[in-house]
Amino acid sequence: MQRGETGEFATLILGGEPVRAFVPHPLPPVPPIEFRGALQALLEQALLAVGRLDSIAALLPDPRLFLYTYVRKEAVLSSQIEGTQSSLSDLLLFEMTEAPGVPLDDVVEVSNYVAAMEHGLKRLRNDFPMCNRLIREIHEKLMKRGRGSEKEPGHFRTSQNWIGGTRPGNARFVPPPPQALADCMTALERFLNDDRTGLPVVVKAALAHVQFETIHPFLDGNGRVGRLLITLLLCHAGVLQEPMLYLSLYLKEQREEYYRLLNQVRTEGDWEAWLEFFLTGVRATADSAVATARRLVALFQKDRARIQEQGRAAGSALRVHDVLRERPLASLGEVRRRTGLSFPASATGMAVLTRLGIAREITGRKRNRVYAYRQYLAYLGEDLRGGAGGR
Repeated sequence: MQRGETGEFATLILGGEPVRAFVPHPLPPVPPIEFRGALQALLEQALLAVGRLDSIAALLPDPRLFLYTYVRKEAVLSSQIEGTQSSLSDLLLFEMTEAPGVPLDDVVEVSNYVAAMEHGLKRLRNDFPMCNRLIREIHEKLMKRGRGSEKEPGHFRTSQNWIGGTRPGNARFVPPPPQALADCMTALERFLNDDRTGLPVVVKAALAHVQFETIHPFLDGNGRVGRLLITLLLCHAGVLQEPMLYLSLYLKEQREEYYRLLNQVRTEGDWEAWLEFFLTGVRATADSAVATARRLVALFQKDRARIQEQGRAAGSALRVHDVLRERPLASLGEVRRRTGLSFPASATGMAVLTRLGIAREITGRKRNRVYAYRQYLAYLGEDLRGGAGGR
C-alpha cells in the first residue's frame, strides 16, 4: 500500500543553507498495515521460526554456554557494521585480560555493546519498563569508553545530526531537529507500551526499529542501539526467554536494500515492503541460530565421548572441556581457576584435548598460553568473515 510520506519536513537554516529535516508521524501506520498474501505467510513463518528458537533454549544442557559466546558474536557483527575490525577472538581475549596485540579501540567498542545488552536485559527482567530512560541507559553503556565517548553518552542530542554527506546540506537523510526530538521519542515510547495495537511483537519491533533509526536521537551509536532494541523488545514481551535473535548479519549482508527500504517507508509509506524484508530476516536468522545450537550440542556430545575413551586422563580432560564449553578461549590459569585443578592437572587435561584436535594453542608463546576450542569457534565464527578462531 502506498501511503505517501510518513512524516513532515521541517525547513532549517544550517551553515547558511536551507535543510529539510524529516519529522516522522507517530506509530502505528495510518492506514493500518494489510496482512494478506505473501506478507501474512511471511509473518506466520517468522513467528514459527522464533518459536523454534525459543524452544531450543530448553533443549540445551545449559543455555548460558551458548549465550555467552553467541551474544558476543552479535556484538562483533553489530560493531562491524559501524566500521570496527575487531573479531570474536579479539573480544574473548580482551575479556581474559590476556590479549597482547588486540586492536584496543575496536574491541572496547564491542565490549561496550555486550555491556549495553546485558544491562538492558537485566533491567527488563527486574520489571523496569521499556522506556526512553532505559534507551538512554543502554546508550550510556554503549558509548562509555572508546570512540564516541565524547558524544554525550546517555543523552538525547541537542544539535542536528545527519546521515551521509559532509554536512546537512548534502546529506542522504536529515533526522528531526533537536526541538522535535522529545515529542518523537515520547510517541515512540507510547507505541512500545501500547498493547491495544493488536500487532504481533515481531511486527512492533520492525516498526519501532524504523522509527528509531528515522528519529536518530543520539549523536552516535544509533544503529547499534536500534538493533539492540529488536532483541530487547522480543525478550521483554516474552516471545524469547533468552536473547538469541540478532539481525546484524542479515542487515550487514543486505545493507543497500536495508537503507533503500528505510527510505521507501519515509517517502512512500511502504511499510509492507519493509516488513517483508524484516520478517524474511527474522525467519532466516532464527533458523540459523537453531541450526548452530544443535550443531554445538552434537559437537559437545561427540567430543566428550572421545575424551571418555582416554582412560585415566579422561577425568581432568573432561573438566578442562567443561571450561572450554563456557569460554572457547582459555588460558591454563583460567582453567585452573574455574576447575580447582592443580596447574599440572590442568596442563595434562589440556594436552589431551590438544592431542585429540579439540583444542589448539593460539599464541605460540611458552608462558601465558591461550587455547581455543577450534570447532566451537568455527561454528560461531563462520559468519564473521575470518574473525573467530582466525588469529
